[in-house]
Amino acid sequence: MAESDLKSAHIGTETAYQGSAEDEAPPPTGWMYKPVGFGKFKIGWYASPKFQLGMVAFVCFLCPGMFNALSGLGGGGKADASLADDMNTALYSTFAVVGFFAGTFVNRMGVRLALSFGGIGYCIYSISLLVSVHAYVPGFNIFAGALLGVCAGLLWAAQGTIMMSYPGEQRKGRYFAWFWAIFNVGACIGSLIPLGQNINVKTNKTVGDGTYIAFIVLMFFGACIALFLCDADKIVRPDGSRVILMKNPSWWTEIRGLWETIASEPWIVLLFPMFWSSNWFYTYQQNGINGAYFDTRTKSLNGFLYWFAQIVAAVIIGPLLDLERFRRTTRARAALTILFILTVVIWGSGYAWQKRYTRESVGTDAIAAGLFTAWDWETPGYVGPMFLYFFYGMYDAIWQGIVYWLMGALGNSGRKLANLAGFYKGLQSAGAAVMWSLDKNKLSFMGEYASNFGLLCGSILIAAPVVFLKIRDTISVEEEIEGTDETLEDVLPPGAVEQKRLGGDNI
Repeated sequence: MAESDLKSAHIGTETAYQGSAEDEAPPPTGWMYKPVGFGKFKIGWYASPKFQLGMVAFVCFLCPGMFNALSGLGGGGKADASLADDMNTALYSTFAVVGFFAGTFVNRMGVRLALSFGGIGYCIYSISLLVSVHAYVPGFNIFAGALLGVCAGLLWAAQGTIMMSYPGEQRKGRYFAWFWAIFNVGACIGSLIPLGQNINVKTNKTVGDGTYIAFIVLMFFGACIALFLCDADKIVRPDGSRVILMKNPSWWTEIRGLWETIASEPWIVLLFPMFWSSNWFYTYQQNGINGAYFDTRTKSLNGFLYWFAQIVAAVIIGPLLDLERFRRTTRARAALTILFILTVVIWGSGYAWQKRYTRESVGTDAIAAGLFTAWDWETPGYVGPMFLYFFYGMYDAIWQGIVYWLMGALGNSGRKLANLAGFYKGLQSAGAAVMWSLDKNKLSFMGEYASNFGLLCGSILIAAPVVFLKIRDTISVEEEIEGTDETLEDVLPPGAVEQKRLGGDNI
């Protein structure tokens, strides 16, 4: 049977080209494919999806994880959030532009260089904040924010490509959980740094130099780790299959692929509001709640709890999304329904907290006049907002996990998923840039809260037709290699093509 005759055949099992825990094939020869670990504690070979995703998780642990810890303090660790608002507006503006096209750059550059270059931007961003404590350097600060937008666009597109295309169809939720947990351990540890250094500070003030220096060193180390990754063309799954890629991508083929991703499946745009909303809430949570209402040491504690909640949620949601006893279509519909219910419950509860204060009632004038004192963890009533902030953190991880899983359910091709990750991060960052700008222009805290509640609920409803009508239980490898220069022999396990020709679908 000719290869062209196989186009109509449907591969009905994950092991056909995506691998499973039960059906493992011997890896190729070479140092990249020798098992890592000892005894029964093996974590796969160096060029396996699990090992590579673990390395990417540690890069994000040290770069965006530390950035999240710093941002979680409100105002980038500074008592006045104005500078951080300006820097983050520049950051997310460039992130939005670069992020939208980042999949093209990642496909051309490779994930290793994209991740390493991305990590450098985080380091320079923290250096600029440290310098701003001792000198007035707004130009450097805005440049650092804009540069980080470029770097982060590449880093997150590469990360999304790895997390969605490396695992098999029935393991994408688990891979998200593993990555998100390790990544947010970085944010947790990063939050403990200022907590330990400001354990006795019961006022709202800028963190010390040591905090910024610690972040700078860790971020630089993360950028260096990225250089030791291997590119996607070296990855071999446990069943012997490989990631679907363009063998010799050019700038033209990748730009054309970006357009083809939307042109071939225009209904993908219905997911764009979810992409836009996915970082909209950070500004309100970090500046409107944590930065505005609590003292320095309590902000650090809240930040730790927020990122720890993300670990808890990721560990729960990831395996649930991969429950094989239910069809993938059923899981997708249930996930979106549950996400809508959680939005109403958690953000609805947030209204009770937000209506108690305004931007003016907790501002510098109110503090100077003695009308407001920043809350400490010893303040009576602190437990209520502490749990609210904890559940906001859980909600973030659940939202991101479901969106990543839905994108992963739309395909397995590394090329296509790199473009989807780029769309996701680009639109996500465009939304964040708008929200940081609104915060800079002193939009009321209630206005920020209401915009979050409305956008999150509305975007879920807009995405419902895609989730209910377009998600399928599996996607054949023939469909995935269309438009690439890969063949079945390139991506299926050794011997699988011949077995398919002889015996049909069940390989």
